Amino acid sequence: MKETQPMRPKIEPQKPRVCVLDASSYVGFWVLKGLLSRGYSLHAAVQKNGEKTEIFKKIKDMEREEERLVVFGFDVLDYHSILIALRGCSALFCTLDSSDGYDDDMVDLEVRGAINVVEACAQTESIEKIVFSSSLAAAIWRENICSEDKVDERSWSDQEFCKKFKLWYALAKTQSEQAAWALAMDRMLNMVTINAGLVVGPCVVQQNSQPTMSYLKGAAEMYENGVLACVDVKFLADAHIRALEDNSTCGRYFCFNKIVNTEEEALKLAQSLTPLISTPPM
Repeated sequence: MKETQPMRPKIEPQKPRVCVLDASSYVGFWVLKGLLSRGYSLHAAVQKNGEKTEIFKKIKDMEREEERLVVFGFDVLDYHSILIALRGCSALFCTLDSSDGYDDDMVDLEVRGAINVVEACAQTESIEKIVFSSSLAAAIWRENICSEDKVDERSWSDQEFCKKFKLWYALAKTQSEQAAWALAMDRMLNMVTINAGLVVGPCVVQQNSQPTMSYLKGAAEMYENGVLACVDVKFLADAHIRALEDNSTCGRYFCFNKIVNTEEEALKLAQSLTPLISTPPM
């Protein structure tokens, strides 16, 4: 009788090490979870002002259980702390968001942070790609706000219009993305941006309250013009990861899976975000 050889288990190729910065942001945390589930080794870079949040506690619990995850603290104004978090990584997911909300000072901080992050990538030889998380708010705001059929990936929000109406979130996302693109092109870096609609998902009211409120300034005008778009955070995280894994990706990508077009849909959205926004009495 012929002896049979035991089947050798199929060995999956090892996934590269990547960095998520800021992993304690709502989007960053879901990108982190998605990457771990796909077998990546990870540097989770957490802003020092985010170390008291519920998300940070979850990340530390994950670090204790998962040897592929290492947590780093950083400050967006401390260039060297960003370099340390990036060391040995092949890609960066930049998911900066302000947990304190947005005003004119925060606009400047986010722009400076984006510049520091992209420059740190340029100085890190192992970095091959940047996936930069931005917003649809960086594309839709101008005089006579864009209607659905007049906005695409070439569109940018008008900065003077944003300043005039104190649309600080939109201004921060516009300026920081434009600064990131200018530096990435100058340094010849491979970068993709994901411009997300209003992010919704599990515990968004508790864990992402200020960015949500900031995005919704001008919600009535967005609704009237058909550009009040939403995206589920799991769908958005998957889009970020696909942007890394697909070598053909380049430029900007709008990411949403629902446009709020009816009063019923608007009411349902408002109810899902209670108590951040009030709903009209029935």
